[in-house]
Amino acid sequence: MRVEFTVNGSPEIADDVWEGESLLYLLRERAGLPGSKNACEQGECGSCTVYLDGTPVCSCLVAAGQVQGRSVRTVEGLANGERLDPMQQAFVEAGAVQCGFCTPGLIVQAHDLIERVPDPSDAEIREALAGNLCRCTGYEKVLDAVRLAAARKAAGQ
Repeated sequence: MRVEFTVNGSPEIADDVWEGESLLYLLRERAGLPGSKNACEQGECGSCTVYLDGTPVCSCLVAAGQVQGRSVRTVEGLANGERLDPMQQAFVEAGAVQCGFCTPGLIVQAHDLIERVPDPSDAEIREALAGNLCRCTGYEKVLDAVRLAAARKAAGQ
């Protein structure tokens, strides 16, 4: 089947999509967007989190055919050209990037959180990121990054 959708603001067409193909595969292998990571393939780790029509989803659980006519935004699409999104920049500055495998999903989920809750409490941050697993950071630097990005957003930076 043919799937036509928008990814990071640009039209994308994928031909010969098979019925069991995931959005994650479509993004990584067909669209050349390797940011979303393929870890558990069961929606348990959050490494493949992307926006689908403005809502964060685990792209490994979304069938590629389900994105027909829809809009996808990946971690790559958060940046403005070479300029990182404030959440991406905060992750770098706070040292929240270790091996990097979980980072794209954490960034997308944290980005969504501060869009909805501009000044989240630690409990709200932990709740929002509960579906994103990380084996390297211990999460404290991730929390620091989200706090930093939220503070900068509140200050209009």
